[in-house]
Amino acid sequence: MSRARILDGAIALGVAAALLVTGLSGHHEPDLLAYALLAAGGLALAVRRRYPLAVLVVTAACALGYQAAGFEVPVVAFLFAVYAAVRAGHRVAAVVASVVMIGAVPLAILASGLHTTGEAFTQSRDVLQLAWLIAAGAAGEALRQAERRADEAERTREETARRRADEERLHIARELHDSLTHQISVIKVQAEVAVHLAQKRGEEVPDALLAIRDAGREAARELRATLEALRDDDKNPPHGLDDVPGLVDRARTAGLDARLTIEGRRDDVPAAVGRTAYRIVQESLTNVARHAAAATASVRIDVRPGTLVVRVDDDGTATVDTPPEPGVGLLGMRERVTALGGQLHAEPRREGGFSVRAELPVDHPA
Repeated sequence: MSRARILDGAIALGVAAALLVTGLSGHHEPDLLAYALLAAGGLALAVRRRYPLAVLVVTAACALGYQAAGFEVPVVAFLFAVYAAVRAGHRVAAVVASVVMIGAVPLAILASGLHTTGEAFTQSRDVLQLAWLIAAGAAGEALRQAERRADEAERTREETARRRADEERLHIARELHDSLTHQISVIKVQAEVAVHLAQKRGEEVPDALLAIRDAGREAARELRATLEALRDDDKNPPHGLDDVPGLVDRARTAGLDARLTIEGRRDDVPAAVGRTAYRIVQESLTNVARHAAAATASVRIDVRPGTLVVRVDDDGTATVDTPPEPGVGLLGMRERVTALGGQLHAEPRREGGFSVRAELPVDHPA
């Protein structure tokens, strides 16, 4: 059992006991129903966190019941219920219930037959003072705001930590790309050329040269996988070509006249290439929405023999004379494409607007 439940239970028992003691000290005739209402009003507070509105109604009904039975006992349980309801965010319900109780308590006192009309309203002010109601509601609202600010601060800290981790991961990816990708690619290409020339001349290829070629290929694959893992911050399963239509649909929802054309079979596209194609379309459409001031955009994906071509065009404000400065998005796309051994062209179109074109190897991305 949690500490909060234990505390709520203790408060409920204490309030119920206080109400019963107050009722017994009033020298009333034995009334089991009234005593039951006194106890029920206090014990209902045990579940005020889980069911604040229900507890508000129950405590109000119990208070009116024992007041009508002639028990001049303060409605302490109802004040706790108002506090709990406001803390849970049900401010309107708490205000409405308080207004109803202010009018109903004098009527309940009149129904008891122990007071006249004037005495009943005077007694009601003693039983249900506005100051106590306001204090209970204010305490609940203050604690609710404090909890909300604490949650917001915790969420901000988590987002800051996540953002720093993402930035560090991308920094590591860039460092790996800058320091290793080029060298490994050169070693692999030179070894493959040497093997090809030796085979073309009919010479026996040395085992060491074959080992260098194979090691270069394996190192390139492992480095590519490492870079993808460092860059990809999505949950499994990762996004791919099948998710591109969803990107275009969301762009249309945002007011952009976006069109999608996909040619060729997507079944043979490797997962890494599909993820990169998705990222290119995602970043391109994001740039169109944020910076291009474009009305239309076209997304075309062609799966050709050995190559996947992704092209995103828009009719924005970019011109050949005033090309936009490349930002983090374009740099990230170029890194992803280069890591797979592809090519990226991002530049203004002669007819106006901007064009992003990526060519990604499908058979053996490197």
